[in-house]
Amino acid sequence: MFTTIIAKLLRLLPNEAKKTPMIPLQQVKMKKNVLVETSVQRTYLSLYYPLEAIQEKLPVYINFHGGAFIMNEKEMDDPYCRFLANQAECVVLNVDYAKAPEYPFPKPIEQGYDIIQWVKGRADDLNIDAGKIMVGGQSSGANIAAAICLYLEEKGDDQPLLQVLSCPMLDFVTPHGDKPERDKWRSRYPQVAHFINMCYVPNKELAGHPHASPVRAEISDRLASALILIAEYDAFRPEAECYAEKLKAAGINVQDVLFKDCSHAFTHLGPKERAEEAWQLIAWKIKEVMESFEN
Repeated sequence: MFTTIIAKLLRLLPNEAKKTPMIPLQQVKMKKNVLVETSVQRTYLSLYYPLEAIQEKLPVYINFHGGAFIMNEKEMDDPYCRFLANQAECVVLNVDYAKAPEYPFPKPIEQGYDIIQWVKGRADDLNIDAGKIMVGGQSSGANIAAAICLYLEEKGDDQPLLQVLSCPMLDFVTPHGDKPERDKWRSRYPQVAHFINMCYVPNKELAGHPHASPVRAEISDRLASALILIAEYDAFRPEAECYAEKLKAAGINVQDVLFKDCSHAFTHLGPKERAEEAWQLIAWKIKEVMESFEN
């Protein structure tokens, strides 16, 4: 009860990332809002269709927003979903996933899995190529995207063609106070991060579960190729770099990019030039994967 009350209070704080988008708002051919039944809860999704596209059936990129697992909503990524849809010539599916502590680990992962199955089952109606699915996210959303790939592998299901992990939080085992936090307030009060972690993984015994802490996973060579965006001054930089190396060691195609002079969530908070560069890179990577798949 206590964690739920605090989490609800934190959700009342203004979302700075939503106030000043790093990318100008673009027109898309269509934005379609749908409500989907999943095993976790009824889930709101938005599908963005590009203004121009050559293919009849489009690839789809499934986006999971950031928010420390407990707050924010999919609309914070509206400008970026529009941008990726147009630049990468794909459908972008934006997920309003279930939040902790009401829906702790592994609920958002199970929910994400259900959404992928929904996309495959409705592919023709949605004008989507079910064989060209990609996933990605920022911060907590990146954790969920990485975990979904591991979850799919565990189930023996097909992998996405790409996983995009931006400033990913991948390690619940290491206390936040032991991470290289440069933000003076987060560094001084690691209890805040501890509270957030407790909301998502209330059972300490599950902190090292590979779907909660992907950096602890045994990596299969069948996992999706990855684009990992790392901020120089991010407390989560070591775990992102570690995960990139583990994927590479397993034979996974990985592109990891270090953004100098940037902090956590720079894709949404700036500096603007570096944020624009990051979103351009994501769009380019999606197109590259599609082109290599077709060839």
